[in-house]
Amino acid sequence: MSQQGTPAQGGAGDRALDVVVVGAGQAGLAIAWYLARQGLRFLVLETAATLGQSWRSRWDSLTLFTPAQYDGLPGMPFPAPADTYPTKEPVADYLQAYADAFGLPVRLDARVTSLSRSGDGFEVRTADETFSARRVVVATGPFQVPFIPAAAGGLDSTVTQIHSADYRNPRALPDGHVLVVGGGNSGLQIAEELSASRRVDVSVGTNPPMLPQRLLGRDLFWWLTRLGAMRVPAESRLGRRVQARGEFVIGTSRRTLTRAGVTFRPRLVGAEGRTVRFADGSTLDVGVVLWATGYRADYSWLSIPGVVRDGRIVVHRRGVTDVPGLYFLGLSWQHTRGSALLGFVDDDASHIAERIAADRAATAAEEATTATEASD
Repeated sequence: MSQQGTPAQGGAGDRALDVVVVGAGQAGLAIAWYLARQGLRFLVLETAATLGQSWRSRWDSLTLFTPAQYDGLPGMPFPAPADTYPTKEPVADYLQAYADAFGLPVRLDARVTSLSRSGDGFEVRTADETFSARRVVVATGPFQVPFIPAAAGGLDSTVTQIHSADYRNPRALPDGHVLVVGGGNSGLQIAEELSASRRVDVSVGTNPPMLPQRLLGRDLFWWLTRLGAMRVPAESRLGRRVQARGEFVIGTSRRTLTRAGVTFRPRLVGAEGRTVRFADGSTLDVGVVLWATGYRADYSWLSIPGVVRDGRIVVHRRGVTDVPGLYFLGLSWQHTRGSALLGFVDDDASHIAERIAADRAATAAEEATTATEASD
């Protein structure tokens, strides 16, 4: 990978690109691999100073619930034995090695501040540069801005509050009881870690489906892929039912946490001073609150009317929007359950690459026809 981010198939000073990709996480690198194979002139713009930074910044003990054989991007398997579960550092190292292996043109420290239409294409601005491109792929992923409920504002300043995005390990928290708010994979994994050294309560708004990591001697994802569950379309009847049930919690069970001394509480509905209130009317005095309440998308930089409403993409068909040349990749349930997962984003990346190739061919044919008519 060129650290200066020289566009593939083009000179460093040439800003008229075929494609700009916004985001160099797993989705951005996957589509970059396909664009490079098409010989397109493109550039990947990444906010962070290093590849994999979003992984390195997570909590120390983070372990993927997908085994290594399901964690590879197109063209390069994940370098770990099958049925082992990578931690965050090897994942970050893999993304860096992937970009290096294929010479993908990634521009680091390049936060996109504006994306707008310009003629037949787009204008992409960062703090330092402006790029023109015929097409743009937004691959910023589903985890952008940590979300903390409004109830947090009612807590006293003496209460330590931290979002799971900023949590590293138990030693980084003050001693004593911790309330974890959120019962998804992150919240329950962190609660399990904390329960080894302190009292932990977990506030959950819903009871998501919980699945074991292994069944009958096989990893869960072996079964999900063999049964076709990872390829169920989002718009199908089954896909809609699975989405309605919420994200699965994998490898962590409520029973195991209860045995470890974790107390489960209902949804947190309010807070005042050092006391929080739950949906059943019960209360709890707290000194440390860890918000495992997820993330929200941030498309405030996207200045194209009709694409985003209330922070969500209004209309897309498997990442293809109604705006010619504008695509999204890596969204949760963009097409299937695996759309936002490291080892499963390949299918959507391939689809978007095919659409870009078809659009490019159609544009070239139209331009050729126009040139012929002009010469007659």
